[in-house]
Amino acid sequence: MTTHQPRKSFEPELTAFYCIYCGYMAADTAGALGVQYPANVKFVRMPCTGKTDIRYLLEAFEQGADGVFVVACPIGNCHHVRGNERGLARLQRAQKILDEIGLGSDRLEMFFMSGSQAHTFASAVDKMTDRIRKLGPNPLKGESPSDIKNEFEDKLEFRGRRLSPG
Repeated sequence: MTTHQPRKSFEPELTAFYCIYCGYMAADTAGALGVQYPANVKFVRMPCTGKTDIRYLLEAFEQGADGVFVVACPIGNCHHVRGNERGLARLQRAQKILDEIGLGSDRLEMFFMSGSQAHTFASAVDKMTDRIRKLGPNPLKGESPSDIKNEFEDKLEFRGRRLSPG
């Protein structure tokens, strides 16, 4: 008699980048009010989502995140005037890169909310968790950096300083 063991459900690991104003306050307010959301999120605080760097977003995937999202002030209401718009432009570029290398832009999203929107924050975490569950685990998980480099090297456009081997 063969017994089938239940398949362990996939629980995605998410990384959330948020500004110290609205993004942080929305997450903090959710915690203070006891608003429930999945506990699968690693938080990275930034002075402003205008400081979002494509390298940070892509590095989160290299480090094993299944999904990444950015929480910004509402459009037109950024504490640094247009920081959230700059962050959005960079995020959209990172989405194009994710599509080009085969990871998919659906793994990266940006949400806009004010600091008092605890339920909106929890809804964003729920939305990303559900989306990533459907997409499955990050295909880069468990691979060594050299494996990643070899697989995607021909698809990536190099823009930094090359270090000589040695």
